Amino acid sequence: MRRLSIPTIGLAIGLLLAGAPVFGQAAATDSQTLQDLLHEVRQLRKDLQASITTAQKAQIVLYRMQSQQAVVARMQQRVDNARLIMTDAQTNRKNLENQIKADEDLKEHSQNAAERKEIEDVIPPLKAKLDEWVAEEPQDQNRVIEAEGHLQTEQAKLDALQAELDQLERVIDSLARQPENVK
Repeated sequence: MRRLSIPTIGLAIGLLLAGAPVFGQAAATDSQTLQDLLHEVRQLRKDLQASITTAQKAQIVLYRMQSQQAVVARMQQRVDNARLIMTDAQTNRKNLENQIKADEDLKEHSQNAAERKEIEDVIPPLKAKLDEWVAEEPQDQNRVIEAEGHLQTEQAKLDALQAELDQLERVIDSLARQPENVK
């Protein structure tokens, strides 16, 4: 058996005593690392929940926007139809006015009494029809104005949804940039 010398024993005891604080420091460092990891996992979980919630909101807004776009399209069609009806009525009224004027001119220049009588019989019903169309014109204009008002209201709703979607997009972008900022 071999004997250890005192300096060798002293060296061994010195190393053991010097190594003890190192083990204690490692335990403290490991605990801090675990705390940091736990904090980071919790932050990631929070960020993930925020991202999921924002994505769900964005899906809802997109669905609402699609529905609102359909409503706006129907309102635009309604405005177009009302304008078309009003334009057709105005064109028909002008054509009827021209026809009445032409018939009155023909009556004035006609030498034949029978032809003149026939023209006189045609003019009153045409004037009655013209009066009807003139009376309907404000109603046609009101339909166009009403349809345009509804279109503006629905377009404003669509614009608000678009603004909400833009806001959600900014939130999603900021959430996407956040992991770069985490240590």
